[in-house]
Amino acid sequence: MEEEELEFVEELEAVLQLTPEVQLAIEQVFPSQDPLDRADFNAVEYINTLFPTEQSLANIDEVVNKIRLKIRRLDDNIRTVVRGQTNVGQDGRQALEEAQKAIQQLFGKIKDIKDKAEKSEQMVKEITRDIKQLDHAKRHLTTSITTLNHLHMLAGGVDSLEAMTRRRQYGEVANLLQGVMNVLEHFQKYMGIPQIRQLSERVKAAQTELGQQILADFEEAFPSQGTKRPGGPSNVLRDACLVANILDPRIKQEIIKKFIKQHLSEYLVLFQENQDVAWLDKIDRRYAWVKRQLVDYEEKYGRMFPREWYMTERIAVEFCHVTRAELAKIMRARAKEIEVKLLLFAIQRTTNFEGFLAKRFSGCTLTDGTLKKLESPPPSTNPFLEDEPTPEMEELAIEKGELDQPKKPKAPDNPFHGIVSKCFEPHLYVYIESQDKNLGELIDRFVADFKTQGPPKPNTDEGGTVLPSCADLFVYYKKCMVQCSQLSTGEPMIALTTIFQKYLREYAWKILSGNLPKTTTSSGGLTISSLLKEKEGSEVAKFTLEELSLICSILSTAEYCLATTQQLEEKLKEKVDVSLTERINLTGEMDTFSTVISSSIQLLVQDLDAACDPALTAMSKMQWQNVEHVGDQSPYVTSVILHIKQNVPIIRDNLASTRKYFTQFCIKFANSFIPKFITHLFKCKPISMVGAEQLLLDTHSLKMVLLDLPSIGSQVVRKAPASYTKIVVKGMTRAEMILKVVMAPHEPLVVFVDNYIKLLTDCNPETFQKILDMKGLKRSEQSSMLELLRQRLPTPPSGAEGSSSLSLMAPTPEQESSRIRKLEKLIKKRL
Repeated sequence: MEEEELEFVEELEAVLQLTPEVQLAIEQVFPSQDPLDRADFNAVEYINTLFPTEQSLANIDEVVNKIRLKIRRLDDNIRTVVRGQTNVGQDGRQALEEAQKAIQQLFGKIKDIKDKAEKSEQMVKEITRDIKQLDHAKRHLTTSITTLNHLHMLAGGVDSLEAMTRRRQYGEVANLLQGVMNVLEHFQKYMGIPQIRQLSERVKAAQTELGQQILADFEEAFPSQGTKRPGGPSNVLRDACLVANILDPRIKQEIIKKFIKQHLSEYLVLFQENQDVAWLDKIDRRYAWVKRQLVDYEEKYGRMFPREWYMTERIAVEFCHVTRAELAKIMRARAKEIEVKLLLFAIQRTTNFEGFLAKRFSGCTLTDGTLKKLESPPPSTNPFLEDEPTPEMEELAIEKGELDQPKKPKAPDNPFHGIVSKCFEPHLYVYIESQDKNLGELIDRFVADFKTQGPPKPNTDEGGTVLPSCADLFVYYKKCMVQCSQLSTGEPMIALTTIFQKYLREYAWKILSGNLPKTTTSSGGLTISSLLKEKEGSEVAKFTLEELSLICSILSTAEYCLATTQQLEEKLKEKVDVSLTERINLTGEMDTFSTVISSSIQLLVQDLDAACDPALTAMSKMQWQNVEHVGDQSPYVTSVILHIKQNVPIIRDNLASTRKYFTQFCIKFANSFIPKFITHLFKCKPISMVGAEQLLLDTHSLKMVLLDLPSIGSQVVRKAPASYTKIVVKGMTRAEMILKVVMAPHEPLVVFVDNYIKLLTDCNPETFQKILDMKGLKRSEQSSMLELLRQRLPTPPSGAEGSSSLSLMAPTPEQESSRIRKLEKLIKKRL
């Protein structure tokens, strides 16, 4: 029985196991705090809660009675709910039937309303049918009356137009014709009606007759041949011009063409090719003549033509076209007589006249006859966008260093520019050849002046001195460029650019590079004179103060030329036609000036480097194994510092305006001096421990001097550039590490080799062997230590073995230096 009861309980629990969603819904609908209502109800825990102690079992009967009472009440509630659900189905069916009946009644009412609305709409249509008919009739009647009025106006206007045309009543015709044409536009859709088409043809015939009649009147008033022009304007012709404005534009163009041709007929006679006044030296008379004619036109015919015809401007423009053709023809015939001064005179007078036209007229007749408003150019960031200054202003600006300062934006372009002066362009080769000759003479004068006046005086107060000839050259360049751009912006500008390039290179080589002081030694080797001087024990020849100042002056001048040439290229590209800008390229000339700068810096480095050579040679010849104690810095260090203090302040003061090139000088000197110092350091052998300590002290002293090199001897202490400091620290630290390895005891061997690998990162076996030579070790001892070094070195990657072997096969700078020294000794012995 107990087993059956357990099975029943398990089945009951399985049936009463609800899902979490259902359980949550029950808790929301019937919230309860009773433990019996909880989903996770535990009977054992509940009983333990009712009877926590043995003493509480005394009232067990009372608790049981309460539970039984609660069970009975729950059964009653369940019974009541179940009985209440017996009639729910019947009540639901009854409610559904009532809802269906209500829907049927609603559909019936909607249908009735729809039928009534259709009847109302039909009734409204019947009521408004007559009103719509009346509206259509009114609109058609209005259109008919308007069309009849237009037709009456058109018919009457055509009749009046034909009558007024015969009587030459152009003033009335001008107003009537415009009105007739406006009315005729309303009948475009009625052109299929014969009467309307006939009226349209009569209007066209009247227009044709008017055009022919007006042209005949102008031909009579201004005959092309023979008779003299009338003294004043005609009111009939003035009204005829108003009619011509309405007619075919070809009538207007014909009137303008004939009038201007007749007006300029006298000009063609006066300035024929065989006349003396037709040549370039009397070109002013042409422009004076047209100015008088323009004044005469304004006085006599200014009111005859409408203002929108711009007759004064048209006369001036036609005069320019005729003048350009005539000048081109006469210059082709007499090309050999054209000289530079005559050509420039004619061009100057012509450009002045074109400027006069630009001030007087808008230039609207140069294209399609419509007035185009000239807009001011937008603000530009180009520093060369400026009003063209005079040569005196140019020279003053260059002296003050203001050549690249931004100026005011220039005025809008002249629309008449080149309208006459274009004819001079084929003959500008005369001007280009003249400038070529003038620039050649200018360069020769610069060379002669330099030889006569000598180099500039040393300048130690305000920075390096720029040669005055440089400013003169660029002032002349600017003057030529401005002048040529006024003459032409096409091929002549390209030819002038070629001339500029030629003499920029000549200036760089003849004035700058050609005047650099010559050295007794070069970077490629030694001369016999230097070897003789070294053999005799004399000091190496150094540049004088004047020569150092000259080199710095040439460097500053080359730097100025480099910057100004770049500005010149930008300005030339602005002046030349857009299609030709790619042919303006001064990169080669800028590279030439860069070469002069590099050569000047190299000369300064070589001079200081050569001055330090005797001291380094003395260092390598000292007996370092006999040094007994460490003292102050050695004499050779003092000598090197002395030479540095003599040269560097002079160079720094003369290059104050170009600090970046002074920094380059310092970097190049460090890159030259430090490897040479290490090379001589390896020659100091053998070295005792005390000798190595003295050398380490000397190396540290040189390191501190080199770090202070950019500001040595200066009252204003500046921090050295980081790039320079990095080079000095890296190079001199290597020298210090070499000496520290020399100072270290060579036994035990493993410790010594590991110390070398740790201090010198390159771990070159050749460097290691030189250090062993400095320590004075024998070859037998060196071989075992070299073998140990190769064993202790880290194995390089497979790809790096080939490169390392190649690098070992190629001679190092130190090997190359030793070969040069052997060559020196051989030459000395033979001498």
